[in-house]
Formats: sequence, structure tokens, C-alpha cells
Amino acid sequence: MKTLSDIDFKGKKALIRVDFNVPLDENFNVTDTTRIDAAKPTIDKILNDGGSVILMSHLGRPKGKEDKYSLKHIVAKTSEVLGKDVKFVNDCVGDEVEKAAADLKPGEVLLLENLRFYDEETAGDEAFAQKLSKLGDVYVNDAFGTAHRAHASTTIVAKFFPENKVFGALLAKEIESLDKVLKNSEKPVTAVLGGSKVSSKITVIENILDKVDHLIIGGGMTFTFVKALGGKIGDSICEDDKQELALEILKQAKAKNVQIHIPVDVVAADGFKNDANTQIVDVNEIPDGWQGLDAGPKSLENFKKVILESKTILWNGPLGVFEMESFAKGTIALGEFIAEATAKGAFSLVGGGDSVSAVKQFGLEPKMSYVSTGGGAMLEMLEGKTLPGIAAILE
Repeated sequence: MKTLSDIDFKGKKALIRVDFNVPLDENFNVTDTTRIDAAKPTIDKILNDGGSVILMSHLGRPKGKEDKYSLKHIVAKTSEVLGKDVKFVNDCVGDEVEKAAADLKPGEVLLLENLRFYDEETAGDEAFAQKLSKLGDVYVNDAFGTAHRAHASTTIVAKFFPENKVFGALLAKEIESLDKVLKNSEKPVTAVLGGSKVSSKITVIENILDKVDHLIIGGGMTFTFVKALGGKIGDSICEDDKQELALEILKQAKAKNVQIHIPVDVVAADGFKNDANTQIVDVNEIPDGWQGLDAGPKSLENFKKVILESKTILWNGPLGVFEMESFAKGTIALGEFIAEATAKGAFSLVGGGDSVSAVKQFGLEPKMSYVSTGGGAMLEMLEGKTLPGIAAILE
């Protein structure tokens, strides 16, 4: 795997694909700098070597050139995070851009305009990728969040740098962390899969059954399993057409000697709202008119025991509707158990939009070994797919 340390960037121009698809408020101020912060180590390394940096990214899903999606809005915040003035050019290909890149001196940073102002970007157009490639001497992919898309800037452009293409620090760390769970894990390995639907996690479950010792199932998909096993789930969310699949997963797990842990009790509510009436009930005995919205205390005790005995932990998906305070206890408790196991030496990887939001919201992020930055990309890697953005660097 070719990384930043394989190249001396002195006097070189690095064309870096970053993921600066950051949230903006109504006045176009950046409200969360996580993605810019994540790219800083890569940019710093190149600048410290005596190189210069050309940053390319998308922002949102523009239809043509839309001012609200211009990357000019993030220049000031990017300059602040990097601790140096970032130059901006209001296009990403063409003569003006090529001149701006050519004039760049060692130690300088240039940010290009939104790549998705051109349809050729998402179409993976080769001619567009070739125009981008003229801007730098080395191609660096540091955008894990878009590595699962074969776009011009994430995949196609790499072929114009046959000898000079590397993974950035962030992307290398993502690959390394996933490999630690999927290929080089220390046993026992536990995966916690939550969220509302079995259907969205089925390929992940099938791929990881060979690699884990314990699988904890939580969130809304619990009830598809419970109903399939003959339990009464009241008005809880359920994918009726996936019940046979749930039974098949249980059968496969048994054959592979994987222990599956499903909640035994839940916090049930008489409505899907924070101030609904609640009661703790057996997961198989949820009354009509009530729905399970969080894992109950006995379930959490069971999960705690499994997690504290684990050496490798993957967490993807919450245990309940954590966006509502009344149903956040299970997800918070799970995060605390994983934090405790991590402090004792376990390796913990958190990925997927909702779990990442939860660890950030509840201040648990620093207590995890690694928190992934790419939701869709991480899911595809957990499904066993090779991501085009990663394959392009390895070729």
C-alpha cells in the first residue's frame, strides 16, 4: 500500500482529493470542521516536505453551477484550520486553473471550485479526469467518504499518475482500521449492528459471520428477528418480508459457531415521541399499541458482559431511537461499555452515520480507537466489496 511516506514531496505539486462536503448554515458558515480537520495531517506532511497542495472536493449535489454550493464559502474556515492562507480559483479545470496551479510556490495551498459543477465528475469522464491530472505531479486520495464511487476525481484520475499515486493519511488509516477488524483481528471479535432495517445490513452480516465470535443485534431490526422466532412485538417496526432471512441468518451463525445476542427486554412506548408513556417489557411480550424504542436494562447487562470480554469491537448502528432523550439510554450505555473495553486494550471501530453521530453527541468519540469518516464507503467495505477509489491507487 503506497502512502505519503513513500514520496518526498519537495518541489512537487500534490493534487489531493479531499472530502470537504461540510455542513453550512444559512449564512454559508461552516458548522462542523471535522472533515477539514481530518485532511490536515496529509496537507501538513506535504507542505512540511516542501511541496505545494491543490485541493479538490465536491460540496452537496448541485444542478450545474449553483452559488450556494461554491467552495468559496469554505475558504476562510479551511485557512483557519490549516493555519495558512488558502488560495481559491473559481473553476476546477481549464487555462485559469492550470495557471493558478503552475504559479503555486512550495508551502502554498490552492482550493479548486466544486467538482460537481461538472456532470463529467460523477459520470467518471476520462477527458475531465485528464484535465484535472494536469494540475499536479502526484495524486493523493484522502477522501474515504467518496472512495466507493467511481468518479473522475476519486478513481479515473489515478490512471494518469501510474507511478505517482498514494493514499493520504486519513484513507490509509481507514483501510488499516477496517483490516484490523476484518482480517487481522484479535479474538474474541464482537460486531454490534443496530439501525432499523435488516435489509440494509444483510450483506454486512453475511460477510462478517466468518470473522466474528459474537454478533449483537439492536435497534429496529431486532423486531424482525423476534417476530420470526414467534415473539409478540406489538406495534414495533418490522420487515415482515425479511423474517425467513432473519431465521436463515440465525441458522448460519449457529453453523459457524457465532453467538448472536438479541435484546431480551425493551423500553416500549405508546407512541413514537419523546414524551410518550413508557414501560419496560419482555421483548417477546410487547403489548398491542406499544412499540420497542430502546434496549432494556437486562439486555444492556448481557451486552456489557460480551463487550468487556471482547478484544476487537465493530459498532455500526444505534440500539434505540437515540435522537429522543427518552430512548437514548441504550445507545449511550453501549458506547460507555465499548469505551471501557477500549481503555482495557480492545480495538474499537465505530462507523456508519448514526453511530458516528451518537458517539460525537455523547462525547464518546475520543474514547474509541477509531471513528470512521465514511458511512457508505465503510458499509461497502464491511460487505466485502473492493472500493473503486482504493483499487485505483493499488493498481
